[in-house]
Amino acid sequence: MFVGGFGYPGYRRFFLANVGRNRPEAERRRPKADATSGNRERKLQPETAQEKPLAPRVGFGRPALEIMAVFEEKWQKAKETIKERGIFMFNNDLLSDVSLVVRASSDECDAKKSKIAIPAHKFVLSICSPVFFAIFCGGLAVKSDSVDLPDCDYEGVLEMLRYLYSGEVELNESNVMQVLYVAKKYILPSLADKCIEFLYRNLDPANALSVLSHALQYDEKSLVDRCWEVIDRETEEVVKSDGFGTIERSLLEAIVKRDSLTIREVELFKAVDLWATKDCERQSLAANGNVKRNVLGEVIVKSMRFPAMEEKEFASVVHNSKILTPEEEDELMKNFNGVRTEPLAFPVNDRIGSLQSCRRFRSYRVAIYDIIECYENTLEYDSIEFWVDRDVMLHGIRLLGSQDHEYTVSMKIKECCQRKEPLFLLEKEVFSCVPLPSKAGQIDGFDIFFDPFVLRKNKHYVVEASIDGPESCFEERGYGFCRMPWRGILLFKAF
Repeated sequence: MFVGGFGYPGYRRFFLANVGRNRPEAERRRPKADATSGNRERKLQPETAQEKPLAPRVGFGRPALEIMAVFEEKWQKAKETIKERGIFMFNNDLLSDVSLVVRASSDECDAKKSKIAIPAHKFVLSICSPVFFAIFCGGLAVKSDSVDLPDCDYEGVLEMLRYLYSGEVELNESNVMQVLYVAKKYILPSLADKCIEFLYRNLDPANALSVLSHALQYDEKSLVDRCWEVIDRETEEVVKSDGFGTIERSLLEAIVKRDSLTIREVELFKAVDLWATKDCERQSLAANGNVKRNVLGEVIVKSMRFPAMEEKEFASVVHNSKILTPEEEDELMKNFNGVRTEPLAFPVNDRIGSLQSCRRFRSYRVAIYDIIECYENTLEYDSIEFWVDRDVMLHGIRLLGSQDHEYTVSMKIKECCQRKEPLFLLEKEVFSCVPLPSKAGQIDGFDIFFDPFVLRKNKHYVVEASIDGPESCFEERGYGFCRMPWRGILLFKAF
């Protein structure tokens, strides 16, 4: 290690030159370091690039002018904590002993043109990831001072390194999948959890299919369940999203087979027909009825609930698509006119749809503790009296809370003015507050589900709940009357 220095009045800088290594030729072609900052990445030219004259060397190995890192004397004194020092070393040539060479862009064309070398430190990588530990310290340890990661994008690796050096990560919609990929590949479970949490909180009908595909790939069951919940609840928006036309056929099959979709059958068929047309275009096939049926496959076609359509919808949409055979169309027309003599090859029942919510309030308020903008329960229990104008099946109650907090709940549901046993009784159970989709957008709360039971038309019922925990979010401007402040949404299915 060579250390040299020179002085100015009242100010001094040091230069460190690592001169003891034989660098690969690709490394020697790196552009000159920016003398104003140690934090940077280095863009590598493709292997076919014309050789350029090398800069003067000190001793042997890497050109000295290309690797000098400029830093202030005793910089450590300005970084009081280990975290601050780690952040300073992130993406910094200073003391770097390895470079991670990644694709410069997620775009395939750009990826062929250039790569980027990100400076790193073997010690940091090895203590954080068992995969990197094996790469640098295992029986077949890599001796080179650069590691090529051909399947990783720059943004994903950069955020992975930010997390390893600082414990922080800057996630957004464009990089979260890349970060999740490298977190899984290099066995960084805490970073993967942050990605899953980000996806969980930002899930909506526009991205539900894309997130579902990745959640299935990584076997993230809770995220898979949440994606299906969004698809069931917002089916029409999901199938009209940009991503629907590019999903795998296996996923399309799983969607059309679901009984819990909330969409008119004719609208679902239009989306399926459009998917088949786009798939024909991708395969350079003629998008006629027979070809589209072959592209879809019999399982998808036979899962469509054509008998649930109106006769006019069937005649104007399905008939014109030419996906069904004349014999199938004849049988369905007989069914519409009540003269069917043989069983149909298609499901005859309507889709049940997802759980429907009865939201009592007009607006939702997030808890803001520093200005005392939150709901504080000062009563022994909350309660609400309600009735329904038709028989419904009650499946659960949704309560509001505050993000990442736990609540201990006791609950009773009973008929008013009756001495009978409660319809539902819950004794002190702990629930974690998570972000939940609703008509108001994402809300912080938790669902209490139970074996469903019937609420009879015009009978009065009361829900009593004792909720022990931190102050919570709340809703206001409620409809109708209630006896005490209440933090709830009723979930039901038509009976």
